[in-house]
Amino acid sequence: MSLSPHPYPATRTAVVLIDPLNDFLAPNGKLNGQIGPMLDRTGLHAQLARLAAGAREAGVTVFYAPHGLHEGVFDDVRHVLPRFRFAVDNQVFWEGTDGADFYPPLRPQEGDVVVGRHHMFDSFAGTDLHEQLTARGIEHVVLAGLTSQTCVEGTGRHALEAGYHVTFLTDAVADFTEEAHRAALEISYPTFGHEVTTVDGFLAAVVPAPAA
Repeated sequence: MSLSPHPYPATRTAVVLIDPLNDFLAPNGKLNGQIGPMLDRTGLHAQLARLAAGAREAGVTVFYAPHGLHEGVFDDVRHVLPRFRFAVDNQVFWEGTDGADFYPPLRPQEGDVVVGRHHMFDSFAGTDLHEQLTARGIEHVVLAGLTSQTCVEGTGRHALEAGYHVTFLTDAVADFTEEAHRAALEISYPTFGHEVTTVDGFLAAVVPAPAA
């Protein structure tokens, strides 16, 4: 794992927080009972809050890439993955409900960017994430959130193919099982990321914008 010698120019870097939503993070969230033990083990709530605050303070734009489902969302998909059928049947991340809202301590703040809701694992697919990043001249994408092996990894793979410099943060992600989490950290992230580092490693490597 890199200790992040790579410099991150603040104005050309974005932190992308994936799915910091109530259905994952709130005690009454529909998936919290399943993922809660790993959230506790990784200290994810505090890590994401620390990352977002540190990024804003350093002048790095924070992007929010939320999941969202609604009636008919997969009507044009011939072969829907069983886990997505489960999500629809149980209205997980259901748009317009509290479960699809941002977890209150991690809600977007002034200056943050909220992009369209993705429906599967890739936060770029069917959303305006790429357009919002390019409009701000972003070249370096730093990924955090949920879950390690699905939406975080899937978004990172797309970012790599789209030409961004991709960084995965090992201590700002979590998954439902230790096995899935470890597979992402130890196998997938080094394969698809230019950098694999920690919250502290990333924040220490941010290069502030020159004073006006």
